[in-house]
Amino acid sequence: MSNFPYRKASAFFKDKFNARVYRVAVDAGFTCPNRDGTLARGGCIFCDEEGSRASYVNPKAPIKEQVLDGIGKLKSSYGAEKFIVYFQSYSNTYAPIEKLRLLYFEALSSHPDVIGISISTRPDLLPESVLDLLEEISKKYFVMLEIGVQTFNYKSLIKARRFHTVSDSIDAILRAKKRGLHVVAHMILGLFDEINIETIEGGRILSVLGVDGVKIHHLYVIKDTPLEGLYRRNRVKVYENPMDFANLVVRFLENISPSMVIHRVQGFAPKRRLVAPLWTSNKHIISNLVEKIMREKGTYQGKFYRYND
Repeated sequence: MSNFPYRKASAFFKDKFNARVYRVAVDAGFTCPNRDGTLARGGCIFCDEEGSRASYVNPKAPIKEQVLDGIGKLKSSYGAEKFIVYFQSYSNTYAPIEKLRLLYFEALSSHPDVIGISISTRPDLLPESVLDLLEEISKKYFVMLEIGVQTFNYKSLIKARRFHTVSDSIDAILRAKKRGLHVVAHMILGLFDEINIETIEGGRILSVLGVDGVKIHHLYVIKDTPLEGLYRRNRVKVYENPMDFANLVVRFLENISPSMVIHRVQGFAPKRRLVAPLWTSNKHIISNLVEKIMREKGTYQGKFYRYND
């Protein structure tokens, strides 16, 4: 590990590919069983109609066009050299396997600088046929599988209307790891009434399961979501003070495996859609605070992690 206090994704990609690697987001028109009536309608309480879609994505354009447009923007803005196509919005394994194959390979073949794909989905939407396909792709390309674990607290999963279980998450991680995929877990730290020790334990569970990376989120409120009504009625609290959340992130990082890649340390939403906390519109506030806290404390990722990888 470098002298940075945690293992940043940018450094991981630079070491692995010897290039500046960026994810280029696409919207392939997927939905979710939480929205189409299979499990429920309306989605998770924090999910909005855009499904966390990146602002530059045109969901009406073909996948190849979305990729090329995104690559152009990322090259000019950040000097990006290699790209991972990120199937981001909603549940990106929720379709017949033939359709998934066409979409994934269209993305991979769209530009010579595309080196892989990242597939974001729910833990209960990973049948063996999907893992077969991703394992096949991983023989030639880098494959990241992003699993929306969110929490290992079953009460919080119910409150969030996730309609999957803790055991679904564990099962999905273990089966994906057997295929040699780079597994990234999405975790919402301090969700609802969870105490700090539950957050720490969640990180330790990810570590002993062999998860390769984590995307850390905080609970934030978007307009026109079920969560907005709960927040306005004082039924749900969020981290209004970014320092409080940054300190929680530090404790989480101290207790996870030092080999785990940290792909992000906060969520983001634009001001036009955001209700609370307002600092969510600042993409760098938590990363800056976390680095400052860790350097001042002389602490680092994995300081208190006590299990063998």
